[in-house]
Amino acid sequence: MSSEKKHVFIIGSKGIPAQYGGFETFVEKLTEYQKDESIQYYVACMNAKRKRFKHNGAKCFNVTVPDVGPAKAVYYDIAALKWCIGYIKAHDIQDAVIYVLACRIGPFIGHFKKQMDKLGVHLYVNPDGHEWLRAKWNGLIKKYWKISEKLMVKHAELLICDSMNIEKYIQEEYKQYTPNTTFIAYGADITKSKLRDDDQKLVDWYKKFNVKPKGFYLVVGRFVPENNYETMVREFMNSDTDKDFVLITNVEQNKFYEELRKKTGFEKDKRIKFVGTVYDQELLKKIREDAYGYFHGHEVGGTNPSLLEALGSTQLNLLLDVGFNREVAEDGAIYWKKGNGGLSGLIDEVDKLQEEQIKKLEGKAKNRIKTSYNWAKITELYEASFLELF
Repeated sequence: MSSEKKHVFIIGSKGIPAQYGGFETFVEKLTEYQKDESIQYYVACMNAKRKRFKHNGAKCFNVTVPDVGPAKAVYYDIAALKWCIGYIKAHDIQDAVIYVLACRIGPFIGHFKKQMDKLGVHLYVNPDGHEWLRAKWNGLIKKYWKISEKLMVKHAELLICDSMNIEKYIQEEYKQYTPNTTFIAYGADITKSKLRDDDQKLVDWYKKFNVKPKGFYLVVGRFVPENNYETMVREFMNSDTDKDFVLITNVEQNKFYEELRKKTGFEKDKRIKFVGTVYDQELLKKIREDAYGYFHGHEVGGTNPSLLEALGSTQLNLLLDVGFNREVAEDGAIYWKKGNGGLSGLIDEVDKLQEEQIKKLEGKAKNRIKTSYNWAKITELYEASFLELF
């Protein structure tokens, strides 16, 4: 290993230390599990309290971003990219990599790529999931996302996809650019929660929402239509289970919540419990472990972090039957279709499962995480990708 440093700049996450979010956790783990000390990471942080600081050995830099609505993330990525190029230039850094998470700045990337080429800087991109399919965007924003994705693919020297389905899509959709892609999964861990069953925090949480361990089905995730909350709520209401349905999600000032209430009348079903968010990671992990089963309704995007966390900690996982989810869980989960009675029938069936059947599924799910999605292995693959250039 040469003593010369390899410089890798990461932009597109909100920064570290990670509070929440997939990309933030990824950057946290990539730096935490770092093996090869010849790599120096630089991480953009949005509106951090300090201008410059170190975390997990990474040099973190603040980017102040005004609240400009949906354009905020685009502004942030451009400002971070300018900072990186300026820093590389000022310090005469050779052969740096700028790794951009998500495809938000496609229309601007050609301009910056010219500057990067002059400095010998390499552009890596993580294309994320199908952002342009998300229901929350209007037609204009969806169009922007699609064009942006196309231009990011065109200019990237390497696209690191965290899902094989996404890699296949990039290769087929943009074959005119002969994109250079590789697949490196997202990670999760299977260490158990540090909280004991009698921990006051946990006991109080159960009491507050009148929930009992192993007496509830769970979902954790962003409260957006494409995660199929309507199907899950409606189907749960049509099931005969005596268990609760606990939804850990942010519903404050969310108009989708009101729409869902009007459409389904879920407030009349005492089993359905919207409990807000849980930011305490150990408590959240313990709640996942204590759930009887986990529902996963995501159908847009690549490898979903909340799915990996569920497979790593919940015994029984009931997933929407789409390619992304099957790719991740394989035979470590049970799958449901979106049609009428698909999930409700399954809930009534799995309520009757024997303990050894549940244990078998749990073993397979945890094995998927251990063999294919552990952070140490993923970090090694990333380091190899960054170092191959130098």
